[in-house]
Amino acid sequence: MIVDSASAIKRQRFTVVDPMELESAKAKLAAAKEKFGREIRVFETATASSVPPDVSSNVSEEPEDFYEFTPEDYYRLLGTKKEAKHLKTKKIREAEEAARRARITKAVIRVRFPDNYILEATFHPSETIKSLLDLLVKVIARPELPFYIYTTPPKKQIKDFSQDFYSAGFIPGAVVYFSNDLPKGDDGAAASGSYLQEEVMSLQGLDSMIEKMEPGEPSRDESPTTKPPPSVPDQKPAADKKKIKPKWLKL
Repeated sequence: MIVDSASAIKRQRFTVVDPMELESAKAKLAAAKEKFGREIRVFETATASSVPPDVSSNVSEEPEDFYEFTPEDYYRLLGTKKEAKHLKTKKIREAEEAARRARITKAVIRVRFPDNYILEATFHPSETIKSLLDLLVKVIARPELPFYIYTTPPKKQIKDFSQDFYSAGFIPGAVVYFSNDLPKGDDGAAASGSYLQEEVMSLQGLDSMIEKMEPGEPSRDESPTTKPPPSVPDQKPAADKKKIKPKWLKL
C-alpha cells in the first residue's frame, strides 16, 4: 500500500483543539493579569522535574562558597565586553545612553524559588525593583515571613529597591533568587509546601499549552507542488550520408 508522504505529514501535524480547554486557559491568564497587574508565568526547571515532590519541597539552598566569584568568572565576563572604550564627550555619552534606553521597552524578570519553581513577570525598564517586591508579596504563599532576593555569582543581596531595572542592569532580562530571611533553626517551616500560592501555581504551563493549541497558518511545505520535468528538445537523427568510394580503392 502506497501512502502519499504529503498527506502523512499533514496527519502528523494535525492537533485536535478543545475550544473549552483553550478558553479556560486564556481566562485564567487574563484573570491573573487583572488581579496582579501584569502578565505572569509559572514553570518548573528541568532539575525540579526529576526530583519527587516530597523531596523537592525540602531542597536546601547552596552553601555560601558556591556563589564565590572565581578568576574564571572574571575572565569570562571580561571577554564578553565587545564595545571598545573611546574618548567621548559627556554630551555624546548621554545621547548614546538615551538612545540605548529608548530601544529597550521591557524587562523580563525571573524569580527562582528554592523548590526550583520560577515566576516570570514583565516590567518596564523604568519601574523600580520595589515593584518586583510588591508583586512577590501578592503571589507567595506566606507573605508574613520575611524574605529577600539576591543575584549570583557572586551572591549579592539586593537592598536598593529604589533603583530601576535599567540602572540595575536587569535588562532585557535577569534571574534573581528568592530566600526566606529566617534563623537557621526556623528555616524548616518555610520549606514546607510550595512557596507560591495555589492560585498562582495553577498557571503553570498554560501559556505553552495555548501556543500549542492555537491554530496556526499551514506551512508552505505541507503541499509541495510537483514541477514537470524540463522538456528536452527532440534530436533529429542525422541524415544518412551518401557512401563515396575512394579513388584509390580498386575492386
